[in-house]
Amino acid sequence: MSPTMTPSGPATAEQPWPVAAVSEQLAGWIGKLGSVWIEGELTSWNVRGGHAYAKLKDLEADATLSVTVWRSVLSRLGEDFKQGDRVIVCAKPDFWVKGGTLSMQASDVRHVGLGALLEQLERLKRQLASEGLFDFDRKQQLPFLPNCIGLITGKDSDAEKDVRRNAELRWPSVRFRTIHTRVQGVGTVEEVRAAIETLDADPEVDVIIIARGGGDFQHLLPFSDETLVRTAATAATPIVSAIGHENDRPILDEVADLRASTPTDAAKRVVPDVAEELAGVRDARARILQWLATRIRHESQQIESLRSRPVLAHPEVIIDREADDLGRYAMRGQELVERMLDRGTDRIVAISTQLRALSPQRTLDRGYALVERVPSDADPASTPASERTLVRTADDAPAGSTLRIRLANGKIAATSNGAVDDE
Repeated sequence: MSPTMTPSGPATAEQPWPVAAVSEQLAGWIGKLGSVWIEGELTSWNVRGGHAYAKLKDLEADATLSVTVWRSVLSRLGEDFKQGDRVIVCAKPDFWVKGGTLSMQASDVRHVGLGALLEQLERLKRQLASEGLFDFDRKQQLPFLPNCIGLITGKDSDAEKDVRRNAELRWPSVRFRTIHTRVQGVGTVEEVRAAIETLDADPEVDVIIIARGGGDFQHLLPFSDETLVRTAATAATPIVSAIGHENDRPILDEVADLRASTPTDAAKRVVPDVAEELAGVRDARARILQWLATRIRHESQQIESLRSRPVLAHPEVIIDREADDLGRYAMRGQELVERMLDRGTDRIVAISTQLRALSPQRTLDRGYALVERVPSDADPASTPASERTLVRTADDAPAGSTLRIRLANGKIAATSNGAVDDE
């Protein structure tokens, strides 16, 4: 096609420019731009006819460029590329006049240096560890048998099939609430974060599994994103990370309440095996029955041992023996009582004898008398003892005094004639 002549005057409504002229002007302006190094993520990488056609997306903003890698350039690249790779591209802009499209003609494509990425991830790990997000005591315990399992994974992925198949084999009635998200490339972080928040807010979901079937280090970078990791750390529902990558483990593995090595391992760790549990129940039941049988046998032997003892086999023996002992105790008690009575009787006789010897009556029996003076106008027989005065000397009974004389046997009244001389 022959070159289009550029119009001499400016484009107006009366004299518009042809499409070819505008396209050639754009191509000329764009062709003057030099090459530039660009960093981004490959959202597509298709090789057709020896050439590679790719889409390069900004790592943060919503902006995408088309990149073409011609066969001559592609053949000398020493690396393989695929969707989700983080790369830097040396490219020059090119405007295709016929199609009216802009693309970048790449002269070099390289993976972003892993050393820089690893250093960045290590810094993030240290920061999160210092905040205690990796601490064991903050991790939640998984339920023994979850009512419903939340599953975050790629649509129609092997990871989803492995989790569901193994979980249903172990516990056929297990229920899932699955949210399909991207698991690599652009949009992964936002979709996985939204899925975590949705499942965490569902009261029926008891545990959340985030599953992906391994992959290249760069493909796993979304699972080390700080915002995604912090979302998982703040979830109230226990989270199981089943990214399935042993080397270069994503940070999500460290924050999750449980790390499973594979999606299959996640299913086995979350769902108990019904066969094993039934076997455990049967074993426990057998052990209980065995223990009960042993206990009953032991108690039966104890009862039989007690029944075979003489005291239970012939209870009258102990009654007779106790009756004999009781008879001996009674006889012994009677002897002791009689002996105590005899000693008491002897004691009473001795005291009585002593009392009689000391008694005034004894003196009276020997011929003495007890003389008391009573008031002259009182009756000697009825005068109380408080009004009587014991006569000890002759002066105590002057002449005319009324006297009361107590003899060994009886009492007499008398009147004193006063003191008399001894002869």
